[in-house]
Amino acid sequence: MMKTAPFQGKAEAMSSLGLATMASNLGVHVAEIWTVLAVETSGCGYLPDKRPQILFERHIFHRLTKGKYDDGDISATAAGGYGPRGAAQYDRIGKAIRKNRNAALQSASWGIGQIMGMNYKLAGFEDAEDMVAAMSESEDRQLTAMAAFLAETGLRASLQSHDWASFARGYNGSNYAANRYDIRLNAEYRKYSTGALPDIEVRAAQLYLTYLGFHPGAIDGIAGQHTLSALADFQATKGMKKTGIIDETCVAALRQAVMASAAGA
Repeated sequence: MMKTAPFQGKAEAMSSLGLATMASNLGVHVAEIWTVLAVETSGCGYLPDKRPQILFERHIFHRLTKGKYDDGDISATAAGGYGPRGAAQYDRIGKAIRKNRNAALQSASWGIGQIMGMNYKLAGFEDAEDMVAAMSESEDRQLTAMAAFLAETGLRASLQSHDWASFARGYNGSNYAANRYDIRLNAEYRKYSTGALPDIEVRAAQLYLTYLGFHPGAIDGIAGQHTLSALADFQATKGMKKTGIIDETCVAALRQAVMASAAGA
């Protein structure tokens, strides 16, 4: 069996049930959920290597460790200094983990909804380790954590009423206007409330194709040329008939291939 790297779990794609359950628990439609996910992570909870999307916050690490490790990089009084997004964030959190693992895990935002590790209790977990383990397991568990956080903080009401400024202040911080966070939320909501929503099976196929080293393009739930070409390549390597169709059977085959790859088969 191949050795699993730190923070690599099953990394399963979200399900229709997981998304619907979150919307029901929050008393909103799925359009509102996609609105927040699109702004936070472009709607995907994992990197191509199956690790959760994260962003390491040096000012949080500074606060939790009382400035003991201040170096202007992984620990500083001011926010920022993020550097490249994606896998590079694991280099940063890795440095912090070597100083103080618990503080480091709490100093990053995790998963598709980018919930801060320090908010593990609000997200329904006993500690940051439990939260990170859940974030590594599936997008459904990431959604569950996000829903708990929104309910516990009262931000559910702002989401229900589409009060984007209030939601942005509570979710993104007091400097949300500098990032046009509320404006971006409003724009995404207009798009999702009046147009097509991402197809759950298609985006699951896209995510699994990405894990397997194929190149379906963005994880957006749209079966475009890149996605169908990547699917055809996958089916060719497996000696399967090229169907050009993404359905439950197709997604199951891709998921099985991902599991086999993780097991070293």
